[in-house]
Amino acid sequence: MSLIQVSESPEEATSLTAWFDSQWSVLSSNPEAREALLAALHEVAGQRDPFSIYALILYHLLYNKGEQMDEDRIVKAATGIRNTVVWKKLYKFQRDGVVGAIDKLERFGGCIIADSVGLGKTFEALAVIKYHELRNDRVLVLCPKRLRDNWTLYKANDARNVLATDRFNYDVLNHTDLSRENGHSGDIDLGHVNWGNYDLVVIDESHNFRNKKTPKQGAETRYDRLMRRIIREGVKTRVLMLSATPVNNRLADLKNQIAFVTEGDDTALLEHGISSIDSTTRRAQKAFNRWLDLADEEKTPQLLVEMLGFDYFTLLDHLTIARSRRHIEKYYGTAETGRFPSRLPPINIKADVDKAGEFQSIKRINLEIRQLKLASYAPLRYVKEHKLAAYDEKYSTAIRGGESIFRQVDREESLIHLMRVNVLKRMESSVYSFALTVGRQLKDVDATLARIEAHKLAKDGERDEFEEIDIADVDVDDPSFEPLLVGRKVKVLMDDMDLLRWRQDLTEDRNRLATLYAAAQQVDASRDDKLGKLRERIAEKVRNPINAGNRKMIVFTAFADTAEYLYAHLADWAKTQLNIDTALVTGSGRNRSTMPALHKDLASILTSFSPRAKERPASLAHEGELDLLIATDCISEGQNLQDCDWLVNYDIHWNPVRIIQRFGRIDRLGSPNTSIQLVNFWPNMELEEYIKLEQRVSGRMVLLDISATGEENIIEQQSGDPMNDLEYRRKQLLKLQDAVIDLEDLSSGVSITDLTLTDFRIDLARYLKAHPGKLEGMPLGASAVATTHDADVPAGIIFCLRAEGAAADKAVDPTYPLAPIYLVHVGESGSVLLPYTQAKYILDRLKRLSMGRDLPDAGATSRHARATRQGEDMGHAQALLATAVASIVGKNEERALASLFTPGGTHAMKGEFAGMNDFEVLAWMVILPGAASA
Repeated sequence: MSLIQVSESPEEATSLTAWFDSQWSVLSSNPEAREALLAALHEVAGQRDPFSIYALILYHLLYNKGEQMDEDRIVKAATGIRNTVVWKKLYKFQRDGVVGAIDKLERFGGCIIADSVGLGKTFEALAVIKYHELRNDRVLVLCPKRLRDNWTLYKANDARNVLATDRFNYDVLNHTDLSRENGHSGDIDLGHVNWGNYDLVVIDESHNFRNKKTPKQGAETRYDRLMRRIIREGVKTRVLMLSATPVNNRLADLKNQIAFVTEGDDTALLEHGISSIDSTTRRAQKAFNRWLDLADEEKTPQLLVEMLGFDYFTLLDHLTIARSRRHIEKYYGTAETGRFPSRLPPINIKADVDKAGEFQSIKRINLEIRQLKLASYAPLRYVKEHKLAAYDEKYSTAIRGGESIFRQVDREESLIHLMRVNVLKRMESSVYSFALTVGRQLKDVDATLARIEAHKLAKDGERDEFEEIDIADVDVDDPSFEPLLVGRKVKVLMDDMDLLRWRQDLTEDRNRLATLYAAAQQVDASRDDKLGKLRERIAEKVRNPINAGNRKMIVFTAFADTAEYLYAHLADWAKTQLNIDTALVTGSGRNRSTMPALHKDLASILTSFSPRAKERPASLAHEGELDLLIATDCISEGQNLQDCDWLVNYDIHWNPVRIIQRFGRIDRLGSPNTSIQLVNFWPNMELEEYIKLEQRVSGRMVLLDISATGEENIIEQQSGDPMNDLEYRRKQLLKLQDAVIDLEDLSSGVSITDLTLTDFRIDLARYLKAHPGKLEGMPLGASAVATTHDADVPAGIIFCLRAEGAAADKAVDPTYPLAPIYLVHVGESGSVLLPYTQAKYILDRLKRLSMGRDLPDAGATSRHARATRQGEDMGHAQALLATAVASIVGKNEERALASLFTPGGTHAMKGEFAGMNDFEVLAWMVILPGAASA
């Protein structure tokens, strides 16, 4: 029975006081009851530590929903997982990620681990795999071909395998193997794989499957085959996906990855609050597009979270594990992991092409590139007008479920645009690579002109032999037609073409290409200014390392041609002049090194380059160490190379994500280096002008994005894809001249880490285990006082409220996933700093405020007691509470709210809050500014 009641007049107060005194006097004859009451009052009014109040709020928010993350409940001890090598190697935040992933795999059938670059997603996945193997589950790993060696090493009986004693037994296939019906992938015979017998499928770089391809002429795409043969057929298959960029391009990209979890069932998450996955992602995309259109000062992450809606929040929260580097530093600390290395400001180098100054500027070369017609790659451009319809019918592709047609003529023009971009990029990479590319194109032009001449001679001899053949009747795979056809995948009958116009354009191309080729051939290594400047930087780095004794550096280039050129002109020089060994890694089987006894496979080279990070056994120490690694992007993902402290981008990738992924090889947990250095080579011109070159080369065209799946993905320039937005790239590249930025900072909106609650569930589970019964016994309205020294956590009060009665039955927002619990952060001035729609951000603030504060903050509590006259004057707090409730229900009922601060609830009548709402204060945190007030 409640002994608390509000009084609003002196008469009521006098009457209530007399009543209370009479009740108190009765207790004199019952000492035990009196002591119990005093103990209860002390419990209600006693000082509490901030971390307990943080845990209490989590308890109210998550416990009754059955969403606590109890490691003992989720990870079955009988499996023996905690005794494995891989489990023992995990940091605390990684173990939390594994527990969360296993829980989601059990509850929902799938999970996306979206931790940022450098946080060890591979080892987290290996722990999940081992857990399932210990339960006798059969596991398949699907990975990009370039990462295959990463995964196969951990299951091999190999001295370099640090997990050898765990005896992993999963199968490994490449993404591209899904397109093959037979043949071998490693030791697996693809013709006899029992696809439907896998209990767990791990998809590394799962964003490669973000686009559900449209099949051509009834063919089954890789995406479809994965869905049909592995996920839907046979045993129930759980799906674990790994991706640092699961929503890199569009928010809706997540839908196709989620479909692997739900087996394509749009309503699979109905009982978890998502009525339609498709409509949820579509609504979120529309909201995101509206947010993008706002002025820069309005585009805050908090506003985007509100606009995206609770459904999308819930969807991500159910299926993703996502932590960023900042997240780990803020919430886990660096005592266990060690600090990330500090990033020195990037070194930016602008080199000329030719030391002799005879080669044209990149700007002038680009003018020549733009005038190339590249006619040998666009035969359809020259098909006679009355013949075009037949080619359209034969080769055009239906897209977007048949809504429109993508014509082969358009595809060819897109290819031409991309080839122009490629020539420009090779020019920027190295004059050597540029010469090779132009030389190859010159050969293609000569070969095409020869074909035209040969056809003319054949026609003169036997003019009528194939004159009546129509392209629709041609079997392009029939070798008997080969002499009459040109083109590569798309074949065109020579008789259907305007050969005169084609020959004119080819001749013009030949003249331009020959001029460019001759000029490029003149710039040998001795005149290559860019190569010379790289050599100077390498020598300076080796002689003056930024970390004592560390001479290691990686040089990245986008092109294997450039990588081989650099190796040819640096390896012997580095050995004789600097006494360091060099290796070349291109991913094409042409690896090399200056250490004759070292094996040329990828694992051997990378282990020798980064023996500490790769945990090379002492028995292999005789292999020696590499200090200079020249590589293509075949190692830009999935590799731990943090022994190294210098990374050079010899050519700048237009997509800033790729630059950050490259740097992520050395910007990782466990680095022995205090600081690390990024070096960028830029074209010798203003960046603004350089980026305009891409705009002029590519124009407003349709891009063919040849993704890592190897399949064509049609992306239009106006698709809303920020990674294809030139203005967006311009801003990010400008930033990269001054500082190294994190991948999550590239998103022009909200990071996926802002939308999940997994870490909070784990915090709650740990507290419950360490303090059994404590939270359950805390009274309603429990509070703590804390001091903020963090500019991101302003002073004020954070309230945790629960809707009661009719308000609980009819939520403020039916899509709000945390009802009937609401969190609101109100500032000292009475403004709402974070409304209930920003629950994740409020919990972030609570956690940052409470971490490490396991004892009451005596100084802050004393300051608060003085300000409130030992709790007698709670007017300010009541006013802030009124604001909090008003922000939820839209009305400010101050009179009724006054009694909310007293245990026993409110005297407000039902319906007094907007007709339905009534609230209980479950817990609250007073946040005082760091500097004590007078």
